[in-house]
Amino acid sequence: MTVSAHIPHIAYRAEGGVAWLVIDQPARMNAMTFDMWTGLADCVARAEADDGVRVIAITGAGERAFCAGADISQFGTMRTGEAAVAAYDRAVARGNAALADAVKPTVAVISGICYGGGFGLAMCCDLRIAASGSRFRIPAARLGLGYGYGGTDLMVRKLGMGPVADLLLSARVLEAQEAQGLGVINALFPVDSFRTDATAYLARIAANAPLTLRAIKRALVEMTKAERDRDAGAVDALVAACFASTDYREGQLAFREKREPVFTGR
Repeated sequence: MTVSAHIPHIAYRAEGGVAWLVIDQPARMNAMTFDMWTGLADCVARAEADDGVRVIAITGAGERAFCAGADISQFGTMRTGEAAVAAYDRAVARGNAALADAVKPTVAVISGICYGGGFGLAMCCDLRIAASGSRFRIPAARLGLGYGYGGTDLMVRKLGMGPVADLLLSARVLEAQEAQGLGVINALFPVDSFRTDATAYLARIAANAPLTLRAIKRALVEMTKAERDRDAGAVDALVAACFASTDYREGQLAFREKREPVFTGR
């Protein structure tokens, strides 16, 4: 019997209002290949087009790693020469931007190692939740890699100059509790119950009003931009759509009736 080799990819499944994007290369700590960077944006677009999806979650296959970064084994072929480097960098930028700019909320669900490009992926998400025992690192300074302006700017906007300077210049490992203290992660759950706790956390988001989630997400996206580039009017229009919606009336009715609201996104 012939056993086919595992092909690294971004697996996709949608259930309970959550689109799960699974970084699937466990043999290499879920390191991202060129094709995986390319496929990530396609998976986000698929989730955005599905009206049943309320929140997008990205995680790693298995429990050992969320993502160890880019698959360095490809660098000799995929990042040799100016044109190849440019193509690779465009794929990475497109994957990161898909998460950062998605119209629906994005959550990084982290168990184990979250290093390098994996750290960058997580920071592109609106929220990051992690299992105790997870570890975080940006090892560029130990590998001789340049760390781009865009990724640095995004992290400074979310974490502040001091923590980012420390992470980049020291290239040290952050344990989960310190990462939470610095704002790298928003919620920390026990490793033994992590998948259950993470699923419950995502379900709580998915149960909220979709139009409100979309308005909040657009505001968060705009606030990551330079002030002169922000489109407050686009956010205001989405907020107005919330107040004009059936879901707004349902939310008020459910509150008066002391029951859980049932939102439809209309």
